[in-house]
Amino acid sequence: MIEFQRVSKTYPDGTVAVEDFSLVAPSRQTTVLVGTSGSGKTTVLRMVNRMVEPTTGHVLWDGVDVATMNPVKLRRSIGYVLQEGGLFPHWTVLDNIATVPRLEGATRQDSARRASELLEMVGLDASMGSRYPAQLSGGQRQRVGVARALANDPLLLLMDEPFGALDPLVRRDLHVQVKRIREALGTTIIMVTHDMHEAMTLGHQVVVMQTGGRIVQTGAPEELLSSPATDFVADLINVSKL
Repeated sequence: MIEFQRVSKTYPDGTVAVEDFSLVAPSRQTTVLVGTSGSGKTTVLRMVNRMVEPTTGHVLWDGVDVATMNPVKLRRSIGYVLQEGGLFPHWTVLDNIATVPRLEGATRQDSARRASELLEMVGLDASMGSRYPAQLSGGQRQRVGVARALANDPLLLLMDEPFGALDPLVRRDLHVQVKRIREALGTTIIMVTHDMHEAMTLGHQVVVMQTGGRIVQTGAPEELLSSPATDFVADLINVSKL
């Protein structure tokens, strides 16, 4: 379980990105943060792996404040998927996936075997392991990004606009893959998106945010569909139905 306890982030120039944000993201479920640009979604997400340090408040992982954890070990224990995959361009697909296991001391043989298993898990043929990112389609790169994030069997997976640049058909296929992986591994997922349809499709819990990290409504997708708290939420849902 991830718990945000009244976290805020104010940058040196005085910009308030997030103010007094509190939320519980349950274990083994997907929590999706959705909202307009500037709502603080990515700032909140990056507080979990300490890529952003809150100005005030605390982020707890199963009751332990992440601020007390070694940041390098913390990040290696958390899967992190970026838009476009964030792959190393001069490394093969297998080497990209095996990055964290190798850093943690796994042998080249063991890490390569694990990478091949993960390629299959995300729906790619093992023969793609010898390719480079530039030789892959956008959807394939995202699948490799997901595989790399899972390489060290993380209990927690952070996803930051992972499918935003992909066409609708590829996105739908990846939604199916993410659901299947979550069910198979029992991974806790926190995901950021600006796409309400994606949030409703993948989330057990959907958190609608506005400027400054203000939570407008939190609930299961069916709750938001049946009882949107504000016109802003209703408009987001209506747009997602188009």
